[in-house]
Amino acid sequence: MNVPNPAILTVDDDPAVSRAVARDLRRRYGDRYRVVRASSVEEALEALRELKLRGVQLALMLADYRMPKMNGVEFLEAAMDLFPRARRVLLTAYADNGAAIDAINVVDLDHYLLKPWNPPEEHLYPVIDTLLETWRATPDPAASDVRVVGHRWSAPSFAVRDFLTRNLVPYRWLLADEAEGARLLAAAGLTVTQLPLVVTADGTTLASPTEPELAAHVGLSTAPAAELYDLVVVGGGPAGLGAAVYGASEGLRTVLVERRATGGQAGQSSRIENYLGFPDGVSGAQLTDRARRQAVKFGAEILSTREVVALEPAGSARVLRFDDGSAITAQSVILATGVSYRRLAAPGLEALTGCGVFYGSARSEAPSCSKEDVYVVGGANSAGQAAVYFSRYARQVHILIRGDDLSRSMSSYLISQINAIDNITVHSSTEVVAAEGEGHLERLTLRDNRSGATRTLDASYVFVFIGAQPGTDWLDGVVVRDPKGFLLTGTDLVTDGRPPAGWPLTRAPYHLETSLPGVFAAGDARASSVKRVASAVGDGAMAVSLVHQYLETQ
Repeated sequence: MNVPNPAILTVDDDPAVSRAVARDLRRRYGDRYRVVRASSVEEALEALRELKLRGVQLALMLADYRMPKMNGVEFLEAAMDLFPRARRVLLTAYADNGAAIDAINVVDLDHYLLKPWNPPEEHLYPVIDTLLETWRATPDPAASDVRVVGHRWSAPSFAVRDFLTRNLVPYRWLLADEAEGARLLAAAGLTVTQLPLVVTADGTTLASPTEPELAAHVGLSTAPAAELYDLVVVGGGPAGLGAAVYGASEGLRTVLVERRATGGQAGQSSRIENYLGFPDGVSGAQLTDRARRQAVKFGAEILSTREVVALEPAGSARVLRFDDGSAITAQSVILATGVSYRRLAAPGLEALTGCGVFYGSARSEAPSCSKEDVYVVGGANSAGQAAVYFSRYARQVHILIRGDDLSRSMSSYLISQINAIDNITVHSSTEVVAAEGEGHLERLTLRDNRSGATRTLDASYVFVFIGAQPGTDWLDGVVVRDPKGFLLTGTDLVTDGRPPAGWPLTRAPYHLETSLPGVFAAGDARASSVKRVASAVGDGAMAVSLVHQYLETQ
């Protein structure tokens, strides 16, 4: 792919000066840079929008100070939103020196040039050479150029932002009814009915993209590089990432398949403070990013937005089928599909999901919660961590639990933190029984389970962290599960010294092995597992050790 030359933009409403600036710049830099000349602020802003959508990097902006409607400083300030790393130069007359000096603080101005600058070899080119050299050292990173335009209370807009956030893809969120969002929408030739709009780093515009479409355009891998692997890991939470790291580092050709985003529930945690080796805590996003990079460093493939819908034995191999009909084959499989939060069944909640009702921490929503009351449903660590995180933004955080107190399911250190935060209140024996709102959550009805009394109150945000549903329905009839859907392994499969029905080997199942030889389970989806990040990672590592034992006998 041919990468376009970076641009230099100059804007001046005096035609003679505008031509002179462009002429001098093209003479010196035209072979390496595209020089864009604008004769008005409006024309310059339109040029910037086009450059952005087309994926052209902007190295330098030169703006005249005295222009109608918007002076040069105001223009540079607006332009910084699109190209924050572009070098900024103000063209001034002697009388404007004071304004130029002030602009250093307003827009982090790099330089101001007095007009006229003849000869350019002495007064113009040395300055521009230095600024371009600085820009080349730190150009705009491609990932930070992803922008999302949408509505605040829109489930599709939230889904896009949540997907990017959980996959650690930096992006800028722009409301469609604000100036910059409207400008990007117009530049893309779309209307508000086609939101959300995603503008990728290379200038591609995506209207209401699916997750696979989005993944393919933001640098996430979606297609396997091979048809046969030593090990396929299904699920990208701590257990799956741990298995991918240990499998790849020990020489197994490994691919990790994740349906939505690596990290799982742990990846959404604002801060994990009881994980070994991080005395000051670590966010789920940071831990996920490190684990993902570590797995890739050792040679593991990571596939995003690929859903495995079937697992079939094929002799000594195992075939995994995707929802699009394609398949990959493996000598061994580790199932690390994790769990998801149960849905609240109260009337009104399902229709408002993504529009004020969220399952999990939904960190992308935190800034919008400023000065709002936030309701967190659930009493385990994930709910507590979310409450602490949202307390930095919200006016008040209300934790709703059905039990008498938090001690039954939440770690002591987290309870102590919550008790020390003034704007967190715990409401015991309380549950949500209804939700209302036109287009977004506006009211919640709560019931006190001790007295049976209900009350309805204004609410815009509720985050739900209840229960655990393993993502194993697609394995029904393939491997043995307990009544709740969790995967049975090892000794849990053995009854009166006998292996499960249909077990084809003379040996008993290994510790983490399911009822299908060569298929192992790790993490929260495994029955009797400890629901902690450290134990999930340990499961992943142990499963790889057992995979080696299994492969040695094949």
